[in-house]
Amino acid sequence: MGRTIENKREIVEELKQTLSESTLAFVIDYQGLTVAEITNLRRKLRPSGAVCKVTKNTFMGIAIKEEEKWQPLNDLLKGSNAFVLVKEDFSSAIKAYQEFQKATKKTELRGGVMDGQLLKEADIKALGDLPSKEQLMAQIAGAINAVTAKIAIGINEVPTGLGRAIQAIADKEKGDGEAA
Repeated sequence: MGRTIENKREIVEELKQTLSESTLAFVIDYQGLTVAEITNLRRKLRPSGAVCKVTKNTFMGIAIKEEEKWQPLNDLLKGSNAFVLVKEDFSSAIKAYQEFQKATKKTELRGGVMDGQLLKEADIKALGDLPSKEQLMAQIAGAINAVTAKIAIGINEVPTGLGRAIQAIADKEKGDGEAA
């Protein structure tokens, strides 16, 4: 059952669209995975906004042909590939894949591309070790709350400090007046 030319164009256009919204693409050798396992991987990736595309290398090659930032993917277009295309939260997507890989032990991370750079497995692992978007937002919110609390305490201290200073001046003048 061959694919029609129209069907092939649709596949390539869909890949182009997904790539245009992605910041990271990594390639895994999926040989040996069952359909159920690939479905499970897709389910694990969904919360991070990443998608897993199982497609022919030739289709991916055509999809990246005009996009310079994805050109390094050409070096990875060998064998049975699945492409994980990540929009923003690459840390969560990588962690989801690593969790899946640890459970199945059937896939191999071949490499990836981000910002026009070819990434090795170690590079992708390092990206996965970065805090997720939610963790970064929580850290920033915590830092802002700490600064806000310090400012509030400082502002509250101004009247108290001013009151003490006025009292000290009044006490001094009172003391100077008694000595005369």
